[in-house]
Amino acid sequence: MSLQAITVLPETGQPPTGLIVLLHGWGSNALDVNALATLLKLPTCEMIFPNAPLPHPSTIGGRMWYAFPDRYSFQSTEGLERQADLASSARLLTDWIKALPEQTGVPLSRTILGGFSQGGAMTLQVGTALPLAGLMVLSGYLHTPIQSENFQASRLLVVHGRQDQAVPLVAAHQARDRLLALGAKVDYRELDIGHEIPPVVVDLMRSFIIDVFDKNEV
Repeated sequence: MSLQAITVLPETGQPPTGLIVLLHGWGSNALDVNALATLLKLPTCEMIFPNAPLPHPSTIGGRMWYAFPDRYSFQSTEGLERQADLASSARLLTDWIKALPEQTGVPLSRTILGGFSQGGAMTLQVGTALPLAGLMVLSGYLHTPIQSENFQASRLLVVHGRQDQAVPLVAAHQARDRLLALGAKVDYRELDIGHEIPPVVVDLMRSFIIDVFDKNEV
């Protein structure tokens, strides 16, 4: 089983100099985050927006990476660590990302993975165990502990809103503190926003991507 995805090729018509993979949140789909392709203004990069593998139970056209336990608080991994749909999605996403270099011609060392909300949580789990160029976690959280023996991430952008009423700010603090404890370089930003990706966050994403990649190659 693979993941269905929307692919946006470089505007230049040349082979991509870098690859951006962005994961949508719970109940959303690839079309939602696909809007970022134009806003990010990265003409030499290829961008891929995969759909989560599971249909959302109550949103028409919505997808999810896994179902939430009842009364989940986002402040603990309890209830998710042994959840079968999460484990299955994580394996599928990992295998899918590992196959991207052969499909795109872009190595993992030139690939940035990012995600919003539940997609940010998947980014933290899967991305920190792969040799990627960088990770972007937007309104995300830790849904499983990051294992130090598998940790490979070095550069991360973590953005969270102080008015986020879907994923509490303390979840971002927990993720930031764990990443710093593992020795990662974390660009952590708290903003006066809610559970959203407004233009100020798009600007932060673009700056992070340009900083990770050579400024002359995006």
